[in-house]
Amino acid sequence: MSTIDDVIALAAVHGLHLSARDATVNEAGLDYRVVMVSDASGRRWVLRVPRRADVSEGMAAETHVLDLVAPVLAEDGVAVPDWQVRSPELIAYPALPGAPGLTLTDAGEPDWHMDPADPDYAERLGRLLARLHSITPEQAETAGVEVRTPARVRQAWRDDVARVSEAFTVSSALAGAWQAWLEDDTCWPEQTVMTHGEIYPAHVLFDEEGTITGVLDWTTARVDDPARDLSAQYGAAGEEMLQATLTAYEQAGGHVHPGLAAQAKHLWDASPIGYALYALTTGAETDRAAAAAMLNPDA
Repeated sequence: MSTIDDVIALAAVHGLHLSARDATVNEAGLDYRVVMVSDASGRRWVLRVPRRADVSEGMAAETHVLDLVAPVLAEDGVAVPDWQVRSPELIAYPALPGAPGLTLTDAGEPDWHMDPADPDYAERLGRLLARLHSITPEQAETAGVEVRTPARVRQAWRDDVARVSEAFTVSSALAGAWQAWLEDDTCWPEQTVMTHGEIYPAHVLFDEEGTITGVLDWTTARVDDPARDLSAQYGAAGEEMLQATLTAYEQAGGHVHPGLAAQAKHLWDASPIGYALYALTTGAETDRAAAAAMLNPDA
């Protein structure tokens, strides 16, 4: 889909009659292009257009996730998308309350609408994650959500490192750091929990007082390492706010195993692996070039 009009025409095929008059586009997501539009009554709608076929293939899994997490997060007043249209080429749902904490400008630069190093945000994020992580692997499995054991989590990272190392030139410093991490028993989780996987301010909605009102984009959600929901906080706000988040998390009932903070940092440092896998998925030369620069910065 190349224009807003195209997306609105696609929505009409599915029975949604929307106006382009006040439409906006959010290009921040790697998997979906998002268009915000209104219907005749003024109600705002979110239209998500998959960027690739593999994204469409994951829609059924995301539906299971949303059905599982919606009632749990609602206990804290946090909403998740309620898909009214679900097809391989379009997802549509009524807009959730609040606004994202991070968007991209037309030039592709980050535009922050909140401070990720705000202690209030750290506390709210910690409580949110404690609630999400309270969903047990058994509950997730019953709901049809992917469940990874601690051993599976670690092996998946070994496999990902091997795949990236085969496809790209990786600097010796990076390769050595990854190997040391994979061999370090102290940071890997003792138990896995229900995770979002990409929880950072672009996917978190806030009201004017900074209260978290919703969480978007559950594409990568599954039972996995709890640290994957903390790594972006470390990357955006640093060590002190990571610790503040963990304090609130533990006070709200989250389990903080001894290596959790270290693992959150390791996962942030491993982000070039994720981007390289994304580049292999898209096959785009610009993505491959960007990944190559991350993996071998001194080349």
